[in-house]
Amino acid sequence: MKIPKRSFEASVPSMAMGDIAFLLLIFFVILARAQDDSHLKWQPAKAEELEQAKHHKASVVIDVGNKYYLNGKELENPSQKGKLDKKDLTNKLKVLLGEDKEDRTVLLKVHKETKAERFEPVIEAISAAGAEIHHVLEQENN
Repeated sequence: MKIPKRSFEASVPSMAMGDIAFLLLIFFVILARAQDDSHLKWQPAKAEELEQAKHHKASVVIDVGNKYYLNGKELENPSQKGKLDKKDLTNKLKVLLGEDKEDRTVLLKVHKETKAERFEPVIEAISAAGAEIHHVLEQENN
C-alpha cells in the first residue's frame, strides 16, 4: 500500500521583514560613518577662542611617534621610512572627498610636540586635494 505524500507549506513571516531591514540599514549607515581613531595616541595643542568643527569626510592624524594616519589607518611609505608620500595622501583624499563641492572638510589632528617639518607636507597634501582644513585643538583654560 502506498502512502500519499503530504505537502507542507512553509512560509517566512513577513510582518517583521520591514523592521529587520530598517534596523540593518541603520546599523550599516552608522558603521559607514564611523571613523574610529580612538586607538591613536596624540595630544592636541591648546588655543583660545575655538569654534566647533563641522561635519567632515576625513581625518588625518600625526601621533606621538610621528606616524601618519588617514581615518585611523596608518599611511605607509615603504620607499622612505617615516616620511609622508604627499601624492599618495592627496590621491586618497580626493577619492574620499569625491566630487562634492560643498562638503570638503578634513580634520587635522597633530600631536602638540610635532615639528613643522612633519605636518607642513600634510597641510600641502590636504590643500592639493582641494579640501578645507580644520585643525583640532584643545580649549585653553585660563
